[in-house]
Amino acid sequence: MKILLIGYGKMGKAIEAVAKERNHTIAGRIDPETGLTFDFSMPVDVAIEFTMPESAANNIRMCLDKNIPVLSGTTGWLKQKPSVDEYCLGRNGAFFYASNYSLGVNIFFRLSEELARMMQGQSGYDVGIEEIHHTQKKDAPSGTAITLAENVLRHFKSKSNWVNQASNRPEDLVIHSVRQDPAPGTHTVRYQSVVDNIEIRHTAHSREGFAKGAVAVAEWLPGQKGVLGMNDFLKF
Repeated sequence: MKILLIGYGKMGKAIEAVAKERNHTIAGRIDPETGLTFDFSMPVDVAIEFTMPESAANNIRMCLDKNIPVLSGTTGWLKQKPSVDEYCLGRNGAFFYASNYSLGVNIFFRLSEELARMMQGQSGYDVGIEEIHHTQKKDAPSGTAITLAENVLRHFKSKSNWVNQASNRPEDLVIHSVRQDPAPGTHTVRYQSVVDNIEIRHTAHSREGFAKGAVAVAEWLPGQKGVLGMNDFLKF
């Protein structure tokens, strides 16, 4: 399979290493920060996009214009996603988005959603989310934390919205973002009462899990159509 990498930072390099281990070819690399470009006359089976929030939407549209299936893991741009989804559908393309490609994290998402369902109606508990990342991470809260928050909000009805700051309003689901070095990437969902705490946590030890998930999706994506996500791929 011929893969176009859009974004050649730490994540792009980790994806490249996994792709080569699985006998795929890197057809090209695009990275404005390093001046890498690509000749679109060359054949490509799929594009993997991990860049910056301000460029993600245009990168995805560019691939759809070239009839290249594209998956993106860039976070911090999701206000534009509905228009990108519509763009994809209008071109009968294939666009896959996930805030996190780790299989472990996606199992964690399902656990968090089920826990929120179980905690709904249990009196005396408040819920909050904490995410810890390295200081080079540009966006806060993380895309993973936002997905966790949206899962909680669907089922824990005493919360109506998430905020990324301290709040005394009972309807606010607080996401606490910590940036420190070194940081492996940790997400915690915590239900707290005066008598006990219940919490679940995921800690990433490296980028390898994310890279392996992204390459697995890239292997699956050609031949698919529409706007897709991890539930389509994992069939949870």
